[in-house]
Amino acid sequence: MLVTLKDILADARDNHYAVGAFNVIENVMLRTVLETAEAKEAPVIVMGLAADLEGAGWTYIAGLAKLAAEYHNIPVCLHLDHCYDLDYIRQAVDHGFTGVMYDGSSLPFDQNVKMTRAAVDIAHPHGVSVEAELGHVGGSNLAETRHVESVLTEADEVTKFVELTGVDALAVSIGTGHGVYRSTPTLNIERLVELSRAADVPLVMHGGSGTPDDQVKNAVANGITKVNVFTEERMAMFRGLKEAAKLQRVDPLPEDQFGPISRALADLVAEKIELLSSDGRAALTIANS
Repeated sequence: MLVTLKDILADARDNHYAVGAFNVIENVMLRTVLETAEAKEAPVIVMGLAADLEGAGWTYIAGLAKLAAEYHNIPVCLHLDHCYDLDYIRQAVDHGFTGVMYDGSSLPFDQNVKMTRAAVDIAHPHGVSVEAELGHVGGSNLAETRHVESVLTEADEVTKFVELTGVDALAVSIGTGHGVYRSTPTLNIERLVELSRAADVPLVMHGGSGTPDDQVKNAVANGITKVNVFTEERMAMFRGLKEAAKLQRVDPLPEDQFGPISRALADLVAEKIELLSSDGRAALTIANS
């Protein structure tokens, strides 16, 4: 069933687990994520990036995700990831997304507040939840052509930001990064504890790929309720692709080509769900939605 970001994270915050948020590009990824989550009886967030939604992507990804979500007996949030343009917020609302993220983290505080508030004003009248980012989660862009350093979130800004914007979830910077890590990260759990005390909304971890499991568990125990994963999805799918490339048949069947990719991705999604302790939580999330 399709639910909002606010609803899917409420039970996670109350019961100290996190919901996995996985980027999807097309049917193989979406079907694998949803079927794996249902098998684990876990709530799940499927996300689209603006670059993948441009053109027909809005129709294909959103249309398929909405239909599939109603087929599966688990809570599913369809979420717009890392948006920097209010026009994309409007399009996401129009296409039935139940959560959107406006990322103003590279802007000065006052400008981030202004733009995030504008996103909230667009989304909330339609019942769509809004995630924002305060501080800045650095790392590499998708093309790996640019690398920026992270700026940790300041606890004394959190309460003011949430009050001024009205956001439903807040991505915070505590030492993670996007893309493949250049060195093993060390999360600032003390800062996370401060942020959790200052925030009255669920907290989000971006850069969940490659972060050591023990640190992820510690972050979830101290307030993180949503963990984004994309880099490790791509790595898993590439392993499956290399396995499929070993096929000897010149006209292999689609299930033989896509099967190894899907299985590798399913294994990753299942591992993340168990790591975040969201397995077996679907029924409770539905009851509390």
